[in-house]
Amino acid sequence: MDVSLILRVAGVGILVAIAAQILSKSGRDEQATFVTVAGVIVVFLLLIQEIGTLFDTVRATFGF
Repeated sequence: MDVSLILRVAGVGILVAIAAQILSKSGRDEQATFVTVAGVIVVFLLLIQEIGTLFDTVRATFGF
């Protein structure tokens, strides 16, 4: 796992938090919720690749 992955996840989190706060303060709570859900989906998509690599490594290590 790279430090760059951690930085990308943190960057997405910061951007989503700022956007959600701005939308919430302007009275657009539904859009703020949508932005939050979209941010979670983006982070999951970033992590799916790493989880796949982890499973491949475990499978190669134990010979499955």
